[in-house]
This record gives sequence, structure tokens and C-alpha cells, in this order.
Amino acid sequence: MRTIGLTGGIGSGKSTVAASLRERGFPVLDADAIARDVVAPGTPGLEQVLSRFGEELRRGDGTLDRVALGARVFGDPAKRAELEAILHPRIAAETTARMASLEAQGAPAIFYDAALLFEAGADERVDEVVVVVAPVALQIARTMARDGCSEARVRARMEAQLSSEEREARADHLLDNTGDRDSLERGIDALLGTLELPLRSAA
Repeated sequence: MRTIGLTGGIGSGKSTVAASLRERGFPVLDADAIARDVVAPGTPGLEQVLSRFGEELRRGDGTLDRVALGARVFGDPAKRAELEAILHPRIAAETTARMASLEAQGAPAIFYDAALLFEAGADERVDEVVVVVAPVALQIARTMARDGCSEARVRARMEAQLSSEEREARADHLLDNTGDRDSLERGIDALLGTLELPLRSAA
């Protein structure tokens, strides 16, 4: 079974690509969803995060206040590294287990959708990496429109990730998302051809 990493900077359209791949029948593992699952109520991951960063981050319904946690570690490399040391091994273990399950079900290829694929070292657990790319100005405009935030806030979030140049230099394949949705779908068709995968998967 082939495992293909899918990543891209904020506003690049990575999530749109992931949704299209799902519609085409390809299994797509969502790293952010797995990250939520490993700190779900009752998990050791949640208790470890609360022990280190504060019980007040537990919401009334027992879930982790991820927004407050993000605000607490944002801009503090040491705290962010501590959080990643808790989460990344758990995310890696859960991802490996889910990949094994999909392989047992006969999936010929799976995509692993992760915004921080390189930052988390997850590129070492996939066979090849697809990076969705778009001009920085377009990434900023899309994110401002989607999230209703300021340009300064978007740029700050971008600075917390690898630069576009670093990400693209480490890619095996680039998928351009500068144009409209039809153009992107044609790009996905071409990508699947390069990967020698069918345009639609029965998996």
C-alpha cells in the first residue's frame, strides 16, 4: 500500500484537495482530526496536556479548549515544543494504527492530510509528499475571507509554519491551486496520472 502525504501552507487549498480525493473514493486520513482524537475526554493524552498546561483548559463538557491552548503556546517556541512532545508521538501511533487498518481492508493507496507534515516529521512515515501551492498573496486573501481575520494575524500564522520555499523544496510533487475549482480538479487529474492512480478509487 502506498502512503502519500498531502500538505500545504494556510490558504493553499489543501483541505479542498483532500475533500476532492475523498469524493473520488480515496481514503484520506486527517491529521487534525487524529490530533483531536488523542486528546478526547478520557484519554491519557488529554490528562497529560492538562497536567502540563493547566486544568482550566478542560471545558465544562470535558473536552480540551484547543483555542485557549493554542493561544497559550503560540509565539512561545519552548511551550510549543513541550506540547508537540506530548502530542506528536500519540498522533504518530494512532496514524500508524489507522494506516494498518486501511491496508488490511485492501486500500491500494491512502493520503495523509497534514498541515504540519514536515514540521512534525511525518514525511518520514509516507512514501511521497504532495504539496499544494498558491501565491502568498492569494493564500492571505483566502484565509482572511475564510476566517474573518486580519492580514497581520494570517501572516503571524504563516510564520509559525515552514516557508513556501522550504515546503516546496521538500516536495515530491507540486499541485498548483492558483486558479478556480475546475482548474484545480484538472490539476488533481494530472497528479493522479503522475502517481499512476485511477481518477476514481474503488477503495
